[in-house]
Amino acid sequence: MRIATWNVNSAKQRMPRLLPWLEARRPDVVCLQETKLTDDAFTDLFTAPLAELGYEAAHHGLGGFNGVALLSRVGLGDVERNFAGQPDYLGATEGRAISATCAGIRVHSLYVPNGRTVGSDHYDYKLEWLGALAAAVKAGPAEVALCGDMNVAPADADVFDPAAYLGHTHVTEPERARIAAFGLVDVVRARWPEHERVFSYWDYRAGMFHQDLGMRIDLVLASQPVADRVAAAWVDRAARKGKAPSDHAPVIVDLDEARDGDIGPVVPPPSNPKRVGSTRLPQSRER
Repeated sequence: MRIATWNVNSAKQRMPRLLPWLEARRPDVVCLQETKLTDDAFTDLFTAPLAELGYEAAHHGLGGFNGVALLSRVGLGDVERNFAGQPDYLGATEGRAISATCAGIRVHSLYVPNGRTVGSDHYDYKLEWLGALAAAVKAGPAEVALCGDMNVAPADADVFDPAAYLGHTHVTEPERARIAAFGLVDVVRARWPEHERVFSYWDYRAGMFHQDLGMRIDLVLASQPVADRVAAAWVDRAARKGKAPSDHAPVIVDLDEARDGDIGPVVPPPSNPKRVGSTRLPQSRER
């Protein structure tokens, strides 16, 4: 079974890329984030073309900058929007989590709050959100996969230059501790422990993608029974290339059988990565 997760940064805008990608890669289960659609809009746009490709779908979104979806060709049972204990932000429960049982695995599509700035109310919300999710997952089934834009780089090796991120969110110890507290296997890093430059997100600005100045914040965290089945785990960097891409690339995990061989960790690999120590983040330049 092939599981994929992709922050598409607007499903409507990415539709001309998403549908051909589904046809080419043929994932059995797909987790989408940042759809930026309401449930009705997602249904109107995607039900027919996804059905032609053999997918049933479930979506949770209120419009705006959130929205998550699950697509499956292997069943979509017991769909749950949000999770037990999910905290609100400014009095609203945002469309950031959806889960379902797909071929015996409880799959979660997650769009973790960004956190914005360290010490802000949104940062505190992010930590609370991750803590509540960990509690909900521990109370659930043993075979589970958390897939999505976690907005956390689990280790210094998951950013192009740790010094560039000092003082920013995504890399603080409290955020990383929340990810570690799940007690799950980070399957890409487990598959490729010796490779440092494994990124899934590159800012649109300042030529970050072409210089391979990125972060690995799109993760698949799996329980041990699921992780033991992993035959391949990689970032589909080709989907970040070309016209009108998302700023994220899909992460693909094959269970039991590696359709394309045990390739990776980033396909294709970057051609001209810039060395650390000479680049500031685009947001740092704007301060």
